[in-house]
Amino acid sequence: MDTMRDRLAPVVSRLLDEDPRVAVVLAEIGKDGFTDARRGHPDRVINVGIREQLLIGAAAGLALTGMRPVVHTFASFLVERPFEQVKLDLGHQGAGAVLVSAAASFDWPAGGFTHMAPGDVALLDTLDGWTVHVPGHPDEAEKLLRHAVSAGDDKVYVRLSAQSNAEGRPVDGERFRTVREGGGGVVVAVGPMLDEVLAATRDLDVTVLYATTVRPFDAAALRRATASAGTDVVLVEPCLAGTSTAAANDALRDLPHRVLGLGVGRRELRRYGRVEEHVAAHGLDARSLRESISAFVGQRAGRPGVGA
Repeated sequence: MDTMRDRLAPVVSRLLDEDPRVAVVLAEIGKDGFTDARRGHPDRVINVGIREQLLIGAAAGLALTGMRPVVHTFASFLVERPFEQVKLDLGHQGAGAVLVSAAASFDWPAGGFTHMAPGDVALLDTLDGWTVHVPGHPDEAEKLLRHAVSAGDDKVYVRLSAQSNAEGRPVDGERFRTVREGGGGVVVAVGPMLDEVLAATRDLDVTVLYATTVRPFDAAALRRATASAGTDVVLVEPCLAGTSTAAANDALRDLPHRVLGLGVGRRELRRYGRVEEHVAAHGLDARSLRESISAFVGQRAGRPGVGA
């Protein structure tokens, strides 16, 4: 099966053909996927070289002229390294762009910590007005990419990952989706965490919500779920643990509630190993999630099965 990132160049290349406002800005990474598009649209496919601050500045300049720039590189080079430009060139100037990342939290362990960005969504949370999509399957990534590009002049971040659920689900770029209903707590699975969550909670009496758009946070969906399942909430995110706990707390601020945030820990794992080893080390595999979730919601669980 192809990856989310495999869909990026074909989808955006078609959008370049369809919409004269669309432009692509790259910093070496991913340029080969746009070779044909650059021949067809040499003025709208721009490679700035290994200059990530310029990457964002150039995108902001295009946006201020009325263009809709799609900006791509690894998450650590797209959000963290040029954060001042994201804050000022885009945010301060009110310029919109679609930032599309790759490598996620630890998709390329051999690249080391310089190529890992578990804190990307949390960092964008310090800024105003960003929409954040975290697809869990290539089909969802394709739909959310199109949704992001068509979103007027909004500031949108699309977080692509090599990790994927086995199947795609309907997404609309706004709402959480109810995957399973129960009465003993709510588990919000973000993007590629859904299959592990379904396996972990197969024998637990909990509601499972699936989130592929985490900002704005779908407070209404969470409140509806807690009305029947109770106000013990577990967030399982493929990024920094606790990234969305404040949003969940705000959604339930007038109700007695508890929130547990599970995700990537702050401790750097210096033996980089394989993706699967990072997943387990951060407690994001089905067995570890089962233990954390069942302990929090006060339910005993048997051995997890396969996802629903």
